[in-house]
Amino acid sequence: MAAFRRKGEWLEVVVPEAWQGGTVDAVLAGPLRVPARLRRAWYRKGAVVVGTRPARPDDALAPGARLRLHAFAPEVYGVVPEPHPLEVLYEDDHVLVVNKPAGMIVHPDRPGGGGTLANAVAYHYLLHGIAAKPRHIHRLDRDTTGAVLYAKHPWAHAVLDAELRERRVRREYVALVAGRLRKKRGTLRFPIARDRQDRQRRRVSPAGQPAVTHYEVLETFRDATLVRAWLETGRTHQIRVHFAHIGHPLVGDALYGGPPAAIGRQALHAWRITFPHPLTGVWETVEAPWPDDLKEAVADARGRGKGKALTNA
Repeated sequence: MAAFRRKGEWLEVVVPEAWQGGTVDAVLAGPLRVPARLRRAWYRKGAVVVGTRPARPDDALAPGARLRLHAFAPEVYGVVPEPHPLEVLYEDDHVLVVNKPAGMIVHPDRPGGGGTLANAVAYHYLLHGIAAKPRHIHRLDRDTTGAVLYAKHPWAHAVLDAELRERRVRREYVALVAGRLRKKRGTLRFPIARDRQDRQRRRVSPAGQPAVTHYEVLETFRDATLVRAWLETGRTHQIRVHFAHIGHPLVGDALYGGPPAAIGRQALHAWRITFPHPLTGVWETVEAPWPDDLKEAVADARGRGKGKALTNA
């Protein structure tokens, strides 16, 4: 494995023996997974250096050589930094994972918009001297809580986007659904499309995009079920639409017919995210603590009558 070391705006890579004889461009495109557009921009700006001089794409690399990449070039934030509370779950020079609260969208829906998770992340960057755009890798609905993954520079963003497309970013949720599920585990394969009658809603439709949700039951109650769900695809409202379609809408999810509850929102939390680190390839797992309102909703369902506990929630 290559050894990485940050030096200001530059990332230094000590070339391992496994890369011997490879050209600069082959190494950037191969083991380092730098996309072609970014490689071209780096060469044009002299942002790829071997030893003390700017490198050419066809330069050969020798073991022990020091390859320097201008990976942390300063950027404008792109959104207005705003001092909202932010719970950081994981952070290094390349990746950030934060715990999104309920009632907050991930990114502004108009230029100059505020009150979003992106504004809070930009403020976190500002406080820590990080000049980078808040680049989310995936989104959560406004009232869904939990882990959101960010890339802290264009290189990491490109790699993590590719990992998401290749389904190597695993997102696990916990949800409280209405009623008692018959099967203890299963897979929901129903295509999802926009609802032509209501722009906010999605619906299962043969004309929709493929959507796959896996689940297992964690605990059953008299009139509700606590499930763990993980996504094979990432369609808007996917978990909410799929469980509503099989007759088990999420508790508190008024948009999809869920029973009203004190939680006041859909009982859905992005509990865990697992991903290969964009530089090292080492798998990272980050968990987001359950919010109090979800804990209370589960406690309330448990208090109304308990079925069989299958595992610890």
